[in-house]
Amino acid sequence: MAHFAELDAHNIVTRVVVICNDEIIDPEGHECEELGLERCCELFGTGTCWKQTSYHGNFRKNYAGIGYTYDASLDAFIAPQPYPSWTLNTETCQWVAPTPMPTNGYYTWSEGLLRWVSL
Repeated sequence: MAHFAELDAHNIVTRVVVICNDEIIDPEGHECEELGLERCCELFGTGTCWKQTSYHGNFRKNYAGIGYTYDASLDAFIAPQPYPSWTLNTETCQWVAPTPMPTNGYYTWSEGLLRWVSL
């Protein structure tokens, strides 16, 4: 199954749909994103904008989720920023806390304290 993310005018993902692999195979037997984009427009309207996403993160860095942003310069789907203090790692397109999470125990991030706190 191939997954496609619909983008709004601000490149925010509004939904993710599944298209049967048979519908995106070109005459040479290769998966073709363009065929999937065409199929999405046939199903949901020609005024819609779509990008293929990988369920396993094999391309475009992350699987697209509703509310994610598609960044064309990075060719990646990026989750919403979880906290104002976190920064984006542009290699992985994952948000990174100012300090690494401890590995012993269970923690949650405290934005007010700018540190991990034990649960």
